[in-house]
Amino acid sequence: MIRRFFVGSAMMVAASSLAQRAVVEREGSGKISINLAAFRTGGDTASRGFLSVLKADLNRSGYFKVTSSGAALNVVGKVQAGSQMKADVQVYKAATRQRMMGKSYDASAKAYRTLAHKVADEIVYAVTGKRGMASAKIAMVGTRSGRKELYICDADGKGMRQITNDRSIIVAPRWTPDGKNITYTSYKYRNSPCVFMTGRGQPVSKQPGLNAMGTVSPDGKTMAIILSLSGNPELWLISVRSGKPIRRLTKTQRGNEASPCWSPDGNHIAYVSDSSGRPHVYIISKNGGRAKRISSSGTENLSPDWGKNGYITWCSRVGGKYRIVVASPTSRTSRVLETDWADYEDPRWAPDGRHIICSRTSGYRSAIYLLDTLKDSPVALVSGSGDWYSPAVSP
Repeated sequence: MIRRFFVGSAMMVAASSLAQRAVVEREGSGKISINLAAFRTGGDTASRGFLSVLKADLNRSGYFKVTSSGAALNVVGKVQAGSQMKADVQVYKAATRQRMMGKSYDASAKAYRTLAHKVADEIVYAVTGKRGMASAKIAMVGTRSGRKELYICDADGKGMRQITNDRSIIVAPRWTPDGKNITYTSYKYRNSPCVFMTGRGQPVSKQPGLNAMGTVSPDGKTMAIILSLSGNPELWLISVRSGKPIRRLTKTQRGNEASPCWSPDGNHIAYVSDSSGRPHVYIISKNGGRAKRISSSGTENLSPDWGKNGYITWCSRVGGKYRIVVASPTSRTSRVLETDWADYEDPRWAPDGRHIICSRTSGYRSAIYLLDTLKDSPVALVSGSGDWYSPAVSP
């Protein structure tokens, strides 16, 4: 949980909270019924697994309800696998027989899950015109090995694999804009935290003192990062290629900065600062200048994430519990998502711009959950075998 890193000894943090006027409107509570009963599978395990994953992805999308009869949409076709998997998928409106989608696919039989995720996203887009999330990957910190290491899994929580073996502390993972690598902070050099990137053997940033919470700009050239070169943890920009500092953006002599994230156009950065006495979310230009505070309520505002949908989400301590806030940085409106009374932290936008993936802590155990901003019930994605937190979702 990121809150453990903030102030104190110039470590790290993330932020969130604001007013409670709704900015994300529901698009209607009704779901589109979709029937896959006529979709045929081979007798092989991969084909049956493909159909099972596809159904689960469509249900989880928030737009569909998979039924066995009387649906608005019918999915027909077949899938069969030998050494290779071949699938033919067609989607029709039941009432008019209008075809919404028709495609054929080839893939390795071992990749049946990946293919099912792809097909689910293409059905979502064909029917709604909106991007799906099933093909995304989730990076997170987990303690399954007894230490805090970096892990990756599919968007449904399956296919978990361990990425690091630093035998130390890993925090603050973030995907690069191309979705190929992950930046993260590691204490593998003992008391000198550095920012690393998967695919590189050496740290991206190893300046004297604190190097933390690096996140790469949309153009892939610049990293927003927290450095303590001036004594306090401040927000800096460095070159992704060379690791050399480019510009110091903040100068808060009595405070600490944490948790930067980029605006979709790459012109601004949201981050956390406790310069006012409590952690709040601020926005600053990539060229520097005066920062604007956008959070106003809650005793702590942590871990912002700026989605491609233009909204910023963060967690806010309200009534003694951490809640997830969704806010518009332009209209200054926000709302708190409805959840139970566990602690919900570290929110990150899924690529569909509708869902948020976050950590949920209850009874001193942390798990990764999927939240729907249009009010579907929360879904547990990763739990058990240790604690799981600080998720990051591939673009």
